[in-house]
Amino acid sequence: MTTIIWILVVVVLIGGAVALALVGMRYARQNEEEGDPLMARLAEASSRGDVISLEAVELAQPFAERVIIPAMRRIGELSASITPQKLIEDTTRNIERAGNPNHIDATTLLALRFVIAGLFAGAALVIAFLPEPNWAAGKTIPTVIVLSVLGFFFPQLWLTGKINSRQAGIRKAMPDALDLLTICVEAGLSFDAAMSKVAEKWENDLSIAFGRCIREVQLGKPNREALRDMSERLGLPEMTSFIAAVIQSQTLGVSMAKVLRIQSDQMRMKRRQFAEELAHQAPVKMIIPMAFLTFPSIFIILLTPAAIQIYITFNGGTPGGG
Repeated sequence: MTTIIWILVVVVLIGGAVALALVGMRYARQNEEEGDPLMARLAEASSRGDVISLEAVELAQPFAERVIIPAMRRIGELSASITPQKLIEDTTRNIERAGNPNHIDATTLLALRFVIAGLFAGAALVIAFLPEPNWAAGKTIPTVIVLSVLGFFFPQLWLTGKINSRQAGIRKAMPDALDLLTICVEAGLSFDAAMSKVAEKWENDLSIAFGRCIREVQLGKPNREALRDMSERLGLPEMTSFIAAVIQSQTLGVSMAKVLRIQSDQMRMKRRQFAEELAHQAPVKMIIPMAFLTFPSIFIILLTPAAIQIYITFNGGTPGGG
């Protein structure tokens, strides 16, 4: 009975931590997009002419906005205060390169590592304490440690997968985007106007990056700085070389159309080389499924008749002989 109570306590604590993190992230994103809801309610009451105190407006808010969001903010502030600044900067850079999935910030992602590690460890403890498996301590402790480590690194693995997927899509779209840039520049448009055309024509990560760069330029950021920041956010060597060529062309007064044409040809060549590299990696990646899935099946099919025949021979000529 005591074991069941401890299992329920662990499940409730883990579930509450996960629910608190998820709900807090959701409402934090909503507040970031919509502004301060407390001030909005107070302004709405003032516009109607109602005399209402700030405390009454705060108590009229939902429970999540009054309790969960402030708790998540305090947890985030505490996590940020004990986390090295370089780690936060690197995580923020990786989130930018991943396309800022789910509008998550660096401190929340770092805190999720401990939440998921606790979730995996709690799940292992629940399974270990069940009456049916009833694992021994020598099996429970290594399992909990391994699952905790996996849960700790799971957010980083997820973020790395997002970065690789986004960079692969940008690498695939770059040659066609440079062709369109070349056509627009040859038609008489400036480079910024050509980037705006690319951002309007397509709906992918590269066009979104171009659109953000153009908006930064329109807001007053220097063109070269906006281009370098875009290259840093994407983190692609191909984009870095392209931006360097564009800035050099603008500095030296070289024909932009010619530079774009050369860059487009180089991007297509690099994309083809990248595809060939992936094709050469395929046989190596196929070793694991072949060794653990295909070969055992083949061995069973080929060796089972021989094993049966050997068994019959050594047992007097009949399967059941003695």
